[in-house]
Amino acid sequence: MAAVIALRRCASSPYRAGAQAGRGIGGWRRLGSSLLAAAGLAVASLPVRAEVHVVDDTGASVVLAQPARRIVTLAPHATELVFAAGAGERVVGVIKGSDYPPAATKLPVVGDVAALDLERIVALAPDLIVTWPWTTPAQVSWLRDHGIPVFETDARHIDDIASDIERLGVLAGTKASADAAAARFRAKVDALARSAGGSPRLRVFYQVYDAPIYTLGGEQLVTQAIERCGGTNVFGAQPVPALQVSVEAVLAADPQVIVAGTDGARRPAWLDRWRRWKALAAVRLGNLFVVDANLLHRPGPRFVDGMASLCAALAGAQRPKRDGL
Repeated sequence: MAAVIALRRCASSPYRAGAQAGRGIGGWRRLGSSLLAAAGLAVASLPVRAEVHVVDDTGASVVLAQPARRIVTLAPHATELVFAAGAGERVVGVIKGSDYPPAATKLPVVGDVAALDLERIVALAPDLIVTWPWTTPAQVSWLRDHGIPVFETDARHIDDIASDIERLGVLAGTKASADAAAARFRAKVDALARSAGGSPRLRVFYQVYDAPIYTLGGEQLVTQAIERCGGTNVFGAQPVPALQVSVEAVLAADPQVIVAGTDGARRPAWLDRWRRWKALAAVRLGNLFVVDANLLHRPGPRFVDGMASLCAALAGAQRPKRDGL
């Protein structure tokens, strides 16, 4: 179910971490004062450099007096983006679940997707926070309101991932490394799309959970990856990121390929349970595959590696010998 949760928008209490510690209004004021003092010390300790400015994925301007030196990331993919931009050594805090690259697992954890430890974040004196819309928005707004610049990632297109890497490179002063990483990302995506071109498209059902059955709709990067790999998401017309569907709906869509997205690409028992539906095109063709959700469900630099696995599955899929099998 972790893959489904990662795709949903999270709504949580604005100050859950503080409430759990029994902190009242006075406590929040003291925390705000501590934050401003810590930010002042962090800025004072840095050499004077030219101002840097980018626009994040929400259209908000992010302005720093100088390149960021202390970065806190509030999503696993955000951690990967910063490392890809060449600024991994500047990450001082991460959110739970930041398991790549390996160096990220040794960094202080400042909370999870449901609640942040604001006091710990303040103590780390970050000069930049990198997040996404679904990590405790109210708490992130509190941090922004108390003087910490926030870059929000919200990739709507595959190329936005490369753009995120580039803009984070600007903010961190590692533009050359970031631009090179973004160029490699784009080149890999383009190469995969070219390799998949020319063959008739396959109808694909992409499943992320079984009880209930969850799939991905049109507002998902995975759907774009399916398209570039030579397939068509049978639920891609649904204008939502993720949706629950019935067995009957899947049978009616009659996909020629079923792909399960799971953590670590572990083959789930529920994938092979589709074999009971012998008339299903994917079953008749033997096209039941699994890919790593940790790659494809994170809009970070390794998305292209997940896309490569998806493209390989579709390239190796058996195709009908005639229309309608």
